[in-house]
Amino acid sequence: MAKEPEGKNKAKAKVKRPTPLKRDIQSEKRRLRNRAFKSRVRTAIRRLDDALPKGDSAEIKKELDAVYSIMDKGVKHGVFKLNKASRTKARIAARVASKK
Repeated sequence: MAKEPEGKNKAKAKVKRPTPLKRDIQSEKRRLRNRAFKSRVRTAIRRLDDALPKGDSAEIKKELDAVYSIMDKGVKHGVFKLNKASRTKARIAARVASKK
């Protein structure tokens, strides 16, 4: 008799699922990924807002670049629509400009 593989080498059997159940699983994964991404954006914006009163232009530029980068990646991955990202970036840029 052949031994079954143990540990990490154990092959996972594919589970046959009805399509609606599969869509539910995919939607939940996507929802959690989007939620985490949006949280990263809010954190980056909060860091920028914290840097504004200090007036350190190097730190402000670094945080602004981080927000821009994350927003652009969000558009690329389909988390945000292009217009929302553009609007958010414009509002943030105006906030930075008004503090200078």
